[in-house]
Amino acid sequence: MSIILNNVSFTYGEGTAYEMQALKNVTLKIDDGEFIGIIGHTGSGKSTLIQHLNGLMKAVSGEIYFNGRDIYEEDFDLRELRTRVGLVFQYPEHQLFETTVFNDVCFGPMNQGFDKNEAGLRAFEALRMAGVPEKLYYQPPFDLSGGQKRRVAIAGVLAMKPEVLILDEPTAGLDPKGRDEILDLIAGMHKSKKMTVILVSHSMEDVAKYVQRIIVMDEGQVFLDGAPREVFKYYKELANVCFDLDTPSYLSEIRRLQAAFRDQIRIGFGAELGLQPHLGDFYRSFTKQYAFDFVIGSTHLVDRMDPYYPEFWEMHSRESAIRRFLDVTLQNIKAFDDFDVYGHLD
Repeated sequence: MSIILNNVSFTYGEGTAYEMQALKNVTLKIDDGEFIGIIGHTGSGKSTLIQHLNGLMKAVSGEIYFNGRDIYEEDFDLRELRTRVGLVFQYPEHQLFETTVFNDVCFGPMNQGFDKNEAGLRAFEALRMAGVPEKLYYQPPFDLSGGQKRRVAIAGVLAMKPEVLILDEPTAGLDPKGRDEILDLIAGMHKSKKMTVILVSHSMEDVAKYVQRIIVMDEGQVFLDGAPREVFKYYKELANVCFDLDTPSYLSEIRRLQAAFRDQIRIGFGAELGLQPHLGDFYRSFTKQYAFDFVIGSTHLVDRMDPYYPEFWEMHSRESAIRRFLDVTLQNIKAFDDFDVYGHLD
């Protein structure tokens, strides 16, 4: 079920002294099964945009279509839309209100008109899918940790079996372990359920790691829209537009390497590390195949080299190897002023 936005605009406080335009002629198409990340600085229009997708906010101009129908038609059922396009708010406290976790997750299906038994079955399925331990099912939701509340909030939406799942900053305030667990959970649901997932995040690195498409918002407009490798070609522009985001570490590395190696020529991996010359061909092939993975922050590639360079591992710790390999790899790809993060490696 695709969602289409055509020249959608929205203004807070329209006609008052506090008028502020939050969306400006936004045009987008979201296809079935996509995993999309929406990023942008505070006030760029991210949260306003996603609240238009299930009709919580109404555009002042433009059209929004769900499954080919204009959601602003008089006979369009917005209640059904909100069960098919589920939204998990940034703060789970805004979504949890029942006396127990189980009752809270049952609320959505019962509001859809299902009887108590069917609502209970859906709640059990959703709680298991969200990874909520059974011992918490009959605990008050406000006694849970931040990560547990997020899982319960996600389960409450999943219980309604939406076709589109929208999550507004689902990892905000979580520690690194909790953040990774939530993101892995979301990625797993996208893969297993084939549902459309829209993830709003302040972390470009997290978004690049998981999503298939990135939409960058700036001043209420779509600034960039494309696959991660296409969007991050414009890393200089992203640094200016997304100034308050958690910038991926590799962008900082690229800028550092540009300055450090601007006037240096490419050097061979074997010569740099004092290894055997015959490894040069392997290195070039290895770099060409895996450079993209490495540039988006994967340190696991160093581990893959273990069988090939056992003598190297005797001389270097894993941490120093990662740093060394990243430096040399980025330098050998293209460490000049026109560095193209995801350019052609031929």
